[in-house]
Amino acid sequence: MSQTDVVSHTEDPRRITDLFLQFAVRERFFIAMLGVAFLVAALTYQTPHIAMWVGFAIAGYSAVANDSIQTLGTFIASNKKTPWWLLWLFVGGIFLATVGYSWWVYDGDVSHQRLLAKGFETAPTSFQFLHIAAPIFLLILTRLRMPVSTTFLLLSCFATSGSGIMAVTVKSVSGYGIAFVAAIAIWLAFGPLMKKRFVGEAHPLWRVLQWLSAGALWSVWLMQDAANIAVYLPRSLSGLEFLAFAGVIFVGLGVLLRMGGEKVQEVVDEKADVVDVRAATMINLIYAVILYIFKIKSKVPMSTTWVFVGLLAGREIAMALRRAGSEERTVGFALRLVTKDLIYVTIGFIVALIIAAAINPIVRDALFSA
Repeated sequence: MSQTDVVSHTEDPRRITDLFLQFAVRERFFIAMLGVAFLVAALTYQTPHIAMWVGFAIAGYSAVANDSIQTLGTFIASNKKTPWWLLWLFVGGIFLATVGYSWWVYDGDVSHQRLLAKGFETAPTSFQFLHIAAPIFLLILTRLRMPVSTTFLLLSCFATSGSGIMAVTVKSVSGYGIAFVAAIAIWLAFGPLMKKRFVGEAHPLWRVLQWLSAGALWSVWLMQDAANIAVYLPRSLSGLEFLAFAGVIFVGLGVLLRMGGEKVQEVVDEKADVVDVRAATMINLIYAVILYIFKIKSKVPMSTTWVFVGLLAGREIAMALRRAGSEERTVGFALRLVTKDLIYVTIGFIVALIIAAAINPIVRDALFSA
C-alpha cells in the first residue's frame, strides 16, 4: 500500500466525522426541538386530555409540512418573490373557511366526514407513547425530504378495523395509478401545445388563475387530509376546541411559509418547469379534479401523497417522451427521477406501517395474520 493510500484511508474516517459534525451544527436547532418533542410526548401520553392536544399539535405541523409539496409546493416554488405573509393570509384564510364549513355543517366534525368512515369513527380515549411520537418520526422523514403518506403513518395508528386499513390502501394505490395514467395522457396530448404557448413572460391573468387553482386544490386537499390531524381529537369539537384546532394550524402554516417550505419542498423544485406559473396552474387543476372525484366517490380516507407522486411521475415521463420540458430531459433521467420518488414514498409507506403495527394490534394482525 502506498503512502497516498495510507493517507487516504486515514482521512476517510475524519471526513465522515467532519460531515457528521457539520450536519449536527447545521441542524442543531432541529435536533434540539426533536429532543423536546420526545420529552413532552413521554411526559404527557398517560394523561389523555393533554396527550390528545400534544399529539394533534405535533401532527398538525408535521403533516402539513410533509404534505405541503402536494398542494402548496408548486405555489411556493412559483411565488418565491411574493411576501411570505401574503401567502400565509391566503392559505390560512382558505384553511379556516374549509374546516370552519365542515365544523358548522357536520356537527363539529372538521374532517368533512372522513373520520366517520368505518374503522375511524371512534375517537381515542387512551394513548401510548408511540401514538404521540409517531408525528415526530414524520418530522424526521420530512427533514430527509421523503414524501411520506401521513394517512398511513397517523390514521393507521388509530384504526379500529383491519378492513378500514385495507380500504385506505386500495384507494391510495389506485389513486397513484389513475393519476399516473391521467398525467401521461394529458401531457402527451397537450405537452407540445403548452410548450409552444407557455413561453416568455406570463400574462398577469395567469397569476390570478394560479392563485385560484392553488386555493381550490388546497381546499380539496384539506377535505381529504384534515382527518390525519384531527384523528387525535374528539369527533365533534366544541366551539373552544375548534378555535384551538384552527389557531394551532393557522400559526403552523405561517411558520412553514416563512421558511419557504420544508426540506421535502426540493421534491417539487427539482421537477421540470414547476416554477412557471402556467405549468403550476395546470398541475393544480388536474390534481384538484382527481382529488375531488375521489372525495365524492367515498368517505374512506386516502393517501393524497400517492396521488401526487403518481401525477408528477406521469408528467415527467410524458414530457421526456415528447421533449416538452424546457430542459430537454432524457427519458432515462425522467425514469431515474420517478423511480427515486417512488422508492422514497414506498420507504415512507413501509416505515409508516411498521410504526402503526408497533402501536396498533389491529394493524399488526392485518399485516401478519394468515
